[in-house]
Amino acid sequence: MTHENITVPAARVNFAKAAPKAFKALIGFDAAAREGLDPALVELVQIRASQLNGCAYCLHMHTSDARKADESEERLHMIAVWREAAGFFTDRERAALDLTEAVTLVSRDGVPDAVYARAAELFGEDELARLLALTFTINTWNRIAISTAKVPGTDERAPRP
Repeated sequence: MTHENITVPAARVNFAKAAPKAFKALIGFDAAAREGLDPALVELVQIRASQLNGCAYCLHMHTSDARKADESEERLHMIAVWREAAGFFTDRERAALDLTEAVTLVSRDGVPDAVYARAAELFGEDELARLLALTFTINTWNRIAISTAKVPGTDERAPRP
């Protein structure tokens, strides 16, 4: 993908090639985390964490994936302001987004009991554990993409699920 007046960062390590065992393990963890979760919820969580982490590469990937899965443009535009856009998201989605923010920004306030309790109320224990694992994986993917200067819109269909 080409954009005028955009500086592409110098090439950095290709994590998948340089650490294939770690990359493969993360792919497996990511796939296990998603198992049984609503695909629309998966994308919402990944988009919100990527917004918070400032990961343009993952944000581009997951908004594109959400569109392909028929997510509405309206809802995609509202993810960043989901608290103020109550009518756009279900209670479960709101609880998942709140938990995603708490886990992603864990160094600020930890994961508040009220946030965790609300998610636990709306998700069964197994589903809650996978939701947490999904949040762990997207935060890891964000850190890999940012650290290795991945360029949004490029090679997003690499071996990643």
